[in-house]
Amino acid sequence: MIGLVIDNDVYNRVGESWWDEDNPLNLLHGSLTPGRFAYFREVLGETIGGDYRGLRALDVGSGGGFLAEEFTRVGFRVTGIDPSSVSIDTARRHADRADLDIEYRIGSGERLPVPDSTFDVVYCCDVLEHVSDLGEVIAETSRVLKPGGLYLFDTINRTFVSKLVAIKLMQEWRMTRMFDTPIHDWSMCIRPAELTAILERCDLRLGEIVGLGPRSRNPLRLLDLARAGGTRLSYGELSRRLDFGRIRSTSMSYMGYAVANGESPPRPRDGLPEGQNQL
Repeated sequence: MIGLVIDNDVYNRVGESWWDEDNPLNLLHGSLTPGRFAYFREVLGETIGGDYRGLRALDVGSGGGFLAEEFTRVGFRVTGIDPSSVSIDTARRHADRADLDIEYRIGSGERLPVPDSTFDVVYCCDVLEHVSDLGEVIAETSRVLKPGGLYLFDTINRTFVSKLVAIKLMQEWRMTRMFDTPIHDWSMCIRPAELTAILERCDLRLGEIVGLGPRSRNPLRLLDLARAGGTRLSYGELSRRLDFGRIRSTSMSYMGYAVANGESPPRPRDGLPEGQNQL
């Protein structure tokens, strides 16, 4: 276990307004929610099929419920777990207003408050780089997955590019930072090879890894980073302009899937898993 130097309590302080476009947390929603969910839908379609009615999904680190609501809308019975009571309350209220039946529980990834072999799908986004014990979180994920169950994830790579963007640009530089508090520690970011090794130790076999990042090539997006916040430009609109989604490079962030042992996992769609050169 490592000692956290990041401020995870920020999700209690500002977690009442996850869905507010002016909240920096909404950067995770504007295009990141549809971008990553589009990829997850591709994986689900090729591994499970297109009918998810009755299947159970666990959202580890559910935050304000962005992805929980997407998975619910396509038919999954979703349980969301998050250590922030404020975020859990926000997610419950939003789901109620949308007439979505989602179960939310307070808990941590290191000790999931659910029984063994319960879920067909577990997903974990914007979380792994925040946890105190990555190995324990993955072990808990393996414990609660059914044999042959699917694990979907994304996280930040530990590279020069991620240090420049996630730490310097979005956290430290006064003109472009999102919060006046550390929300990421570059040393806690995870290289694909490191995550792959932990998955294997926990009886989860990697299917593939692909890049996740902004797809916009417009240089004006750099100016938007400085304009975001307040009345100038909302964080939700900034996210949409950046157009986050699947990209070729894994140097900033990556996403992928693994399968719990018990059945043969599907073959990676593009041959060998991508991103393994990002060591």
